[in-house]
Amino acid sequence: MDSQGDIREFLSSRRARLTPDKAGLPAYGGNRRVPGLRREEVAMLAGVSVDYYNRLERGRISGASDSVLEALADALQLDEAERVHLFDLARRSASSGSARRKPSRPDTVRPVVQQVLDSITGAPAWVRNARHDHLAHNQLGRALYSPVLTDPRRPANSARFIYLDPAAQNFFVDWERAADDIAAMLRSEAGRHPHDQNLQDLIGELSTCSEDFRRRWATHNVRFHRTGVKRLHHPVVGDLTLNFEAMALSSDPDLTLLVYTADPHTPSADALRMLAAWAATEEEATTVAERSRTAPGEK
Repeated sequence: MDSQGDIREFLSSRRARLTPDKAGLPAYGGNRRVPGLRREEVAMLAGVSVDYYNRLERGRISGASDSVLEALADALQLDEAERVHLFDLARRSASSGSARRKPSRPDTVRPVVQQVLDSITGAPAWVRNARHDHLAHNQLGRALYSPVLTDPRRPANSARFIYLDPAAQNFFVDWERAADDIAAMLRSEAGRHPHDQNLQDLIGELSTCSEDFRRRWATHNVRFHRTGVKRLHHPVVGDLTLNFEAMALSSDPDLTLLVYTADPHTPSADALRMLAAWAATEEEATTVAERSRTAPGEK
């Protein structure tokens, strides 16, 4: 990945969206040749020279102090995810000249994590890594995400499903928002772990195969996705409006546990109960089928 190019595009895109009015600056002159703030205006707000800011926006951010990065983040009014991303890009730039070994990225969960999932019986729950691979589910989580898990590739991947499977636009009621969110989360992860080859391969695949992804990737937006509401249309039980919480596993910091709940006494709560009954029936049928295929001498 192009470190200097990512820094240049990120800073220029954040500058372009910030108007003088939002920044508390007088808008001198009737016609501005650039959208958003001028470079000299960002430099003034950050308390650095114009020449130094120009150097930063050209991608030469290596060596910038934390105080300069904080001032720059304040000047550009970055939110928490954007601020973290700026620091990630700076660290990546500082280490770009040194050899880096491919980091070990989790693609399985420890048995105790699966036990935790299985103990959650009233709500869909699953674990993903930062690439949005589906690594483990409880029974209701497998049922909820059954459209994603129809992909024979393992691990199944939410980003690949959203951008490359036509069924995604029916499954995600707010597909545009889901597509925005996952591209922004992958952009955050690329800044945090630029040497993750599997992540680079995923981004390359999506960029090659999806114009929707290419367009969103080019915005350089980043986002955290810790809590919120998902609206899904499940092929078995229909529409679901679910609250979700995403929790990092402290012993496996690259893994996230997601749990979905429905507000009590709502159609979505009824639909979850129907989904649980369907999941139990499907699992029982699968078990019976597997037993019937077992030869008597192998039992």
